[in-house]
Amino acid sequence: MSKQFLLIVVIVIGLLGGVLVLTKKNENKPTQNGGAKSSTEIPSHKVGNLSSKVTLTEYGDFQCPACKSYYPIVKQIKETNKDKIVFEFKHFPLVQIHPNSFVAARAAEAAGKQGKFFEYHDLLYENQDSWAQEQSPTPIFEEFAKQLGLNVDQFKKDVASEQISSIINANAKDAQTVGANSTPTFFINGKKITSPKSVEEFQKVIDEALASNK
Repeated sequence: MSKQFLLIVVIVIGLLGGVLVLTKKNENKPTQNGGAKSSTEIPSHKVGNLSSKVTLTEYGDFQCPACKSYYPIVKQIKETNKDKIVFEFKHFPLVQIHPNSFVAARAAEAAGKQGKFFEYHDLLYENQDSWAQEQSPTPIFEEFAKQLGLNVDQFKKDVASEQISSIINANAKDAQTVGANSTPTFFINGKKITSPKSVEEFQKVIDEALASNK
């Protein structure tokens, strides 16, 4: 049995567990308070060639099994194309089925305030099994902050801030507005794409976008 076949099986299982179709306007709305902003003001996190004409956007949920399955693929794609494209991450916590997803997003945003969003993003996915089913994952998240050398006292304050809740809520509303109905959902230059099942499939989509945006 090939490694690629095993990866596809893992992704399919994760998608079956993580997909949530939006049948009502507020069905996936995060449970915390905080107003959303217009699409032009939606904050997000970006890496790569910020002057590129091609932007790959992921709407993700840190507790989502499918997102974890995609994480190694996306990480490789980011690294391979770091000089060619912009990679953008936006939060879409599916709180009805992933109760720890919102607090995980808050922790990542708090790390971002100290310049470590993507480092924390990676820790959350790489260690998802250690916190996803915890009733209170906060101590684990604080330990991740220590591992990254963050100011933990400031991290705690930021995790609890209304500003961070507003950012996540704005991301989630944006996800609904653009038609994301599961995680992960990917867009290239604002166009929704069918989630590729391998690095090779993903690279093909990116190469096509680069060729048409020279």
